[in-house]
Amino acid sequence: MNIAAPFKPHGKHFVAGEKRATEAQFSSAPAHGPAHSFSVGTVELVEAACTAAEEAFWSYGYSSREDRAVFLETIADEIEARADAITEIGSQETGLPEARLQGERGRTVGQLRLFASHIRAGDYLDRRHDAALPDRAPLPRPDLRLMQRPVGPVAVFGASNFPLAFSVAGGDTASALAAGCPVVVKGHSSHPGTSEIVAEAVAAAVATCGLHPGVFSLIQGGRRDVGTALVQHPLINAVGFTGSLAGGKALFDLCAARPRPIPFFGELGSVNPMFLMPAATASRGAEIGAGWAASLTMGAGQFCTNPGIAVVLEGADGERFAEAAREALSATGEQVMLTDGIAQAYREGSDRVAAGTGVQALLTSTCNLRNAAPYLFRTTGRDWLANDALAEEVFGPLGLIVTVADTDEMLSLARSLVGQLTATIHMDAEDTDAVRALMPILERKAGRVLANGYPTGVEVCDSMVHGGPYPASTNFGATSVGTLSIRRWLRPVCYQNMPEAVLPEDLV
Repeated sequence: MNIAAPFKPHGKHFVAGEKRATEAQFSSAPAHGPAHSFSVGTVELVEAACTAAEEAFWSYGYSSREDRAVFLETIADEIEARADAITEIGSQETGLPEARLQGERGRTVGQLRLFASHIRAGDYLDRRHDAALPDRAPLPRPDLRLMQRPVGPVAVFGASNFPLAFSVAGGDTASALAAGCPVVVKGHSSHPGTSEIVAEAVAAAVATCGLHPGVFSLIQGGRRDVGTALVQHPLINAVGFTGSLAGGKALFDLCAARPRPIPFFGELGSVNPMFLMPAATASRGAEIGAGWAASLTMGAGQFCTNPGIAVVLEGADGERFAEAAREALSATGEQVMLTDGIAQAYREGSDRVAAGTGVQALLTSTCNLRNAAPYLFRTTGRDWLANDALAEEVFGPLGLIVTVADTDEMLSLARSLVGQLTATIHMDAEDTDAVRALMPILERKAGRVLANGYPTGVEVCDSMVHGGPYPASTNFGATSVGTLSIRRWLRPVCYQNMPEAVLPEDLV
């Protein structure tokens, strides 16, 4: 089956297998192409979706790993069957190039199939067994077995900057479904049509696999009360979120304030600093500058791993790096941002950086409407340390070069950082000793530390960590990308002296 474009949304929610409309409507705001009307989410829809998810858990949460793997693969097939239609409406709503959306769709279905393979292998269950020692003195030991079990229904908030890979059927949803947890998705209002067509793919897979329809629901739009009702619903057991620090912190506080608090797994972004070591800067500073500019402007800088800060020693080598970055950024034209609101926030963030004491503008731009052009600024390590606002993320293609007097000041700057998703070191062999001093600091600050590369481009695999200490994420022990992300939706259960006849099948 191949569902061809164009796709015209029906504008309804998906609640436990039913398409539900509400009286209030909102309109999409596409970068190009027609706008469409969508039903506004309500607290009543949240209640219906969460209740259905709990009902579904009694069968889906105890289904076989093979059945869940087939379900994930069927979702992937249904998404691919809608490939052209997804690309068309996704491009209209977000302004992202078709090639970017095609690649993101490939990542999305790849995640689903990766988790199918992951749960088939069973290693994620972390099964442990301590056999009984009835004759042990002074006390016998009982028979003890441990296995990870799904937590129950979870809520997922779609992200603005990844309409496929971090949205309706993205990594949060894929990992939760793999774990055995029904999912209620709060769609992002910046791409409701894309959310709808992907939800149709998930709903089709639910029907094909004969699952309880409450295993998946999508609620679109709605005021703040809808998100509040979702994270505070007593049947929701955990929340996945990718978005702004302010929005994530508000939801985190709501989860903590519940009569029964639940974990909130928020990925909130960071400035992803790069540290240029002396030998590397001397030998290839211009090359690093050009590479940084390309990473900085990829996707109009709308990546949570966008490397917004570069730390370099002052001097001629650092100047060559800065000039190469400036030249490369100057040659970059305007790009369409995801929403008008994101474009406005980018302009405000640029103004905030420019107003900082000791900040020098190396490249300024005029950004109109929904478009963004690069900005490049420079400051000193001393001024950086004196102004916390310079360490705040600007979501877009803005770079800030921080020059330091020596590697000792570089270490001081690294220690001043708050939690980051990534930290990058550019080094040559001669920089090894200096890097050894820097590494312990960066390990404490970031979830992923990389050498001689750029952090944009997050590989979906077993060993990836996409998270970090707060405020990069709200749970430093978790990742939102890679197979380890399934652990967010599981909890360990110990079975003591339990007869095999009643143990979970995976423990026997």
